Amino acid sequence: MEFRVYLEIIRAVAVFIILLILIKKGKTISSKKGSGYPCIIAGFALIVFASLLDITDNFPALDKYVVIGDTPIQAILEKVVGYLLGFLMMALGCWKWLPAISQLQETRNQLQDSLVRETDLRHDIQNDRNHLFTTLHSIGDGVISTDTDSRIVLMNPTAEKLTGWSQSEAVGKPVETVFNIVNESTREPVDNPIAKVLFSGEIVGLANHTELIPKEGDPISIADSAAPVKNVNGEIVGVVLVFRNVTEASDLLNEKLKNQKLESLGVLAGGIAHDFNNLLMGIQGNISLALLAEGIDDDMVALLNDASQAARRAAALTSQLVTFSKGGDPHKDIVLISDTIKETANFILTGTVVKCEYSIDDDLWKTYADKGQVGQVIQNIVINASQAMGGDGEIHIMATNVEKEEAMTLHLEEKKYIHIKISDTGPGITKDNLAKIFDPYFSTKKEGSGLGLATSFSIIKKHGGLLVSNSAIGKGTTFSIYLPAEDNAVDDGGDGQKKAKSDKDKQRVALIMDDELLIRKLFSLMLRTFGYEVLQASHGEEALEIYKKSMDDGLEIDVVLLDLKIPGGMGGEETAKKLLEMDKDVKMIVASAYSDSPVLADFEAYGFCGALLKPFEPEDLKGLLNALL
Repeated sequence: MEFRVYLEIIRAVAVFIILLILIKKGKTISSKKGSGYPCIIAGFALIVFASLLDITDNFPALDKYVVIGDTPIQAILEKVVGYLLGFLMMALGCWKWLPAISQLQETRNQLQDSLVRETDLRHDIQNDRNHLFTTLHSIGDGVISTDTDSRIVLMNPTAEKLTGWSQSEAVGKPVETVFNIVNESTREPVDNPIAKVLFSGEIVGLANHTELIPKEGDPISIADSAAPVKNVNGEIVGVVLVFRNVTEASDLLNEKLKNQKLESLGVLAGGIAHDFNNLLMGIQGNISLALLAEGIDDDMVALLNDASQAARRAAALTSQLVTFSKGGDPHKDIVLISDTIKETANFILTGTVVKCEYSIDDDLWKTYADKGQVGQVIQNIVINASQAMGGDGEIHIMATNVEKEEAMTLHLEEKKYIHIKISDTGPGITKDNLAKIFDPYFSTKKEGSGLGLATSFSIIKKHGGLLVSNSAIGKGTTFSIYLPAEDNAVDDGGDGQKKAKSDKDKQRVALIMDDELLIRKLFSLMLRTFGYEVLQASHGEEALEIYKKSMDDGLEIDVVLLDLKIPGGMGGEETAKKLLEMDKDVKMIVASAYSDSPVLADFEAYGFCGALLKPFEPEDLKGLLNALL
């Protein structure tokens, strides 16, 4: 059998196989109206038939089964017609198929574009999720997301830190279990904002003074807001809660409000102290002079001593008011604070069984401070600690140096400080009382005046420092004092008063300027007792006239006592300036009950040789005069 025959057989088989594939795979296309599928099938069938006729030419025995015509020409025509009609039928079918194929191609392209868009959308969604994940993990606020049943779906690390719950523990739990909030004043539970959002569908914020109770640790002051999470149809599918720790900000605000309140009360206290000190000056000074008189019996001396003691107690109370007030500026000098700490604490605890342990740095820096006022602060704190422990227990006093970097973390100015920490082993102070211990007239003791710690707070503030307290029930109380350290302060030996040569051979002359007649009389009596001739003036203008007339008459005035504040007239500060213009060698002492001016704290800078704070004893005036003259 010739090779051509094999090729014809292979061709026929191949066409037949294609025909079978079309019959099986073309059903989807054939279902479409106007499809060319039947034409193509018919064309392939004719071609298969014509191929079989070609094959039978090589097998004459088969002619009687296949060949329709009797002559060879008829057989050829049959094959040609078969092939021709087959190809025409296939062409017709393909022509009818072209729209369907075009439509399939368009559909394929659309599907491919949709797949590309879906892939891009998935990438965008994944990028958004990654961005959201990174944002939630990096922001400083806590974030909790819930479903519509108020059950937790998601928490960021800040929320985990603030609540004490990990996300794996919290997911699926009711939000109230993890986000437990109370009113910091009443300690009553606060309505959770999630329920409010689900009910109203609007953003809800928490009221002020809300605390979060974490799983472990101390309560945290927080501020928060909750907002609904909605789908594309506007339906609420959950709630997102955002909250932050505002404990530090709340403490700073409370501290600011406390300072404002203290300043307001200080103005009132300073005015009261000024007037009261003038009265005490008259009372105490006259009692002291009366005790110097001769011929009074012992009973009268006892009565005067009692009155003097009462006046001194009143003066001590007024001194606290003055220090607490807007005035009361410290009279600063170089102080080695370690000595002041030990001297004051040991003196207060003498006669008690309270033990006091010290831990003070050997290289503790010096400070530029009012030794008496700082000693008063330590005294107040130690007394409170001793009384809190019932006169039995231990007090630990530590003093260390604080560098600038550490001071900045305490919201202090960038400078060096000395840290004094006084701790006791007493019962501690409740949180509510701890917030009020520096308030004026607040005291938990029946016999307490409530001014000790308020005055201490004011003193440290006027020194540019900080006084804070920490306490816990059953764990005692700790007071921390921060005082600015001075590297370049110069010690003047504690004597800020100018010395003048004394001349005992001549009559001393003093000029008094004070608006209170009672005070002028008292000062005159004191000075005459000391052997002085006294001139009096009620205001600055009169004092200047007297001093000028004395100079014109050749009468030397040895010392001038000036009151600082003269209502409706020239006060001591302005009078001192004009006196210095008349006589650069004039010796002046400022004597005032009002310490709201820096003159008393730094009298030399204003031309004075000394300062006396009313009320004072006659011996105080005498000692100062002796030092000057």
